[in-house]
Amino acid sequence: MDTLYYIGLLCGGVFAITGVIASQNKGLDIFSVVLLGVVTAIGGGTIRDLLLANYPIFWIADLNFLWVAIFASIIAFFTVNIISNKQALLLYLDALGASLFAILATHNTLQAGYPEIVAIIMGLITAIFGGILRDVLTGRPTLLMSQELYATPLLAGSAILALLYHFNIQLAALIPLSIALTFLFRAACIYFHIHYPTWLCRQ
Repeated sequence: MDTLYYIGLLCGGVFAITGVIASQNKGLDIFSVVLLGVVTAIGGGTIRDLLLANYPIFWIADLNFLWVAIFASIIAFFTVNIISNKQALLLYLDALGASLFAILATHNTLQAGYPEIVAIIMGLITAIFGGILRDVLTGRPTLLMSQELYATPLLAGSAILALLYHFNIQLAALIPLSIALTFLFRAACIYFHIHYPTWLCRQ
């Protein structure tokens, strides 16, 4: 099993935790919370595999992805209350999970022989769809619809990776570097409350 496999497992675990955090103060039982965490973890990848007709779906082909999501959700259920600023934790964990998903999905789609534009779109869909499901199911405003730059850093990271692959640049450090840059871009948007200028927004 290579490093990318473990990055994929990490993606699911991180996103599962954001699902648990988003369920706070909803009065949900542990089963409902774990289910929400699992849906958050596997939602984006499931949509990706369905669109690309990759069967069986990744978490059915390898149950480790499902188990990691379940165990991460259970652990988070019992420990998340010790965190004082849960909203900030959710945002930064979402940024990390989305960055991991975006770059990994883009890479895997390119490796499967799809065009760069398809890889970029799959990276974005994989990164944001689990979070959208999480926010819709918990009745939260979706991050995609917030004023902060949410999808843009993920799109930029996926696009840069696809561009480098287009020119046959496939260094061993390319994946971790792309993940780091994407996460830092998104984290900066959160920390500094970076928004699009008003002339680029629909009022």
